[in-house]
Amino acid sequence: MQSARKQFAQNLRTARQHAGLSQEALAEACDLHRTEISLLERCKRSPRLDTLVILARGLGLASPTELMHDIR
Repeated sequence: MQSARKQFAQNLRTARQHAGLSQEALAEACDLHRTEISLLERCKRSPRLDTLVILARGLGLASPTELMHDIR
């Protein structure tokens, strides 16, 4: 079983790519630094709850929980 952080990182990258966004474009849409997106996608940092909500909105997801479930 995959850790929650690894699942989130994988889902974030997949959702970002499906949205056709670069890390920089997603960061700009979410008012975050590109480095933050990179750290999250590489499992180097765990997201705060408010960051999950901001990312979900920036990706156009219906709910932040989509970043926690298998979305492949």
